[in-house]
Amino acid sequence: MKIAILSCFYPYRGGISQFNTNLFLELGKTDDVRAFNFKRQYPDILFPGKTQYVSADDEAIPVESVRLLDTVNPISYIRTLREIRAWGPDVLIVRYWMSWFAPSLGFITRRMRKNCKVISILDNVVPHERHFFDTPLTKYFLSGSDGCVTLCEAVSKDLLELKPDAAYTVIQHPLYSHFGAKKDRYAAEEALGLEHGKKTLLFFGLIRQYKGLDILLEAFKSLPEDYQLVIAGEPYGSFKSYQDIIDASGSKDRIHLFLKYIKDSQVSEYFSVSDLAVLPYRRATQSGISSVAYHFEVPMVVTDVGGLKETIGNRGTGLVCKEVNAESVAKEIRRFFADPSLRESRVDNIRPEQIRLSWANFSRKFHDFINSLPDHEK
Repeated sequence: MKIAILSCFYPYRGGISQFNTNLFLELGKTDDVRAFNFKRQYPDILFPGKTQYVSADDEAIPVESVRLLDTVNPISYIRTLREIRAWGPDVLIVRYWMSWFAPSLGFITRRMRKNCKVISILDNVVPHERHFFDTPLTKYFLSGSDGCVTLCEAVSKDLLELKPDAAYTVIQHPLYSHFGAKKDRYAAEEALGLEHGKKTLLFFGLIRQYKGLDILLEAFKSLPEDYQLVIAGEPYGSFKSYQDIIDASGSKDRIHLFLKYIKDSQVSEYFSVSDLAVLPYRRATQSGISSVAYHFEVPMVVTDVGGLKETIGNRGTGLVCKEVNAESVAKEIRRFFADPSLRESRVDNIRPEQIRLSWANFSRKFHDFINSLPDHEK
């Protein structure tokens, strides 16, 4: 089977690019796969981080791709469509996570349906930070898909509200297993300049308002001296409001800041020092951070939003806060450390998830879904 994937690949950085790379490599074991990449993903003025690209010293996996699509330039839509058509795929896969991509991707998918099956992998249907134009643009995009793959039931629910007749399947986010093995904890603590023997909490990934870092910082105020908090990730926007909470907390010396994009080669250090990952999100669908935590066998405390309870709490791999506030987060953190058997059971439950959430299983279910869709008449 010839499969084209139109999305972001190397040299773009971040979780979606990493996901696409793993999917490309796994599908490539059984199929002829070609990557069609963005020439420009966002204008720099709309990108809240420092850069969209991997750095020269990063160890991200390079994937050979054809860089064509410029989301700002409609002429590139036509050029990309022609190139994909010329290659003649049986299946076109696209990723969708925000309405900015609806005009460009929708233009291509609506026209490619005449030539092949079009499958959309939906990270979000409703974006975390909403705008009035999201719904009409997303409906336009969805009209070009034969079938949709969601990564949790919460996204499927959003999908059916916009497209009740959608053909879809749910395949949970696979593990990010390309970050290497867990490191010796003591050595990793030395490398990061952390105090030894502390109960270590980890907030990992891009820092955005909906991810609730301020909630965790407020919760941390009530935790005793034997706790420390590691915050590792690049802020999208100003960090000042968080720094104000830290400065006023009385716990500043126990909060360790690594405010930068964490390169692939460094991810293992942060999870190797951590007892518990905390995801205090205000809104969520699924989380790629949980896939990293699973790989390193780090249990989680999460809030009951989006698909987090479904994918973590219901699997017994973490604890779920009843409310999205500092008191509830602090309560679950304390409960986790108060009972050693609780930690053991969560780690034990993560291990079968490492098998269930393999890329091989994702690929098999993906193929099953492709084959379940009717063929187009050519």
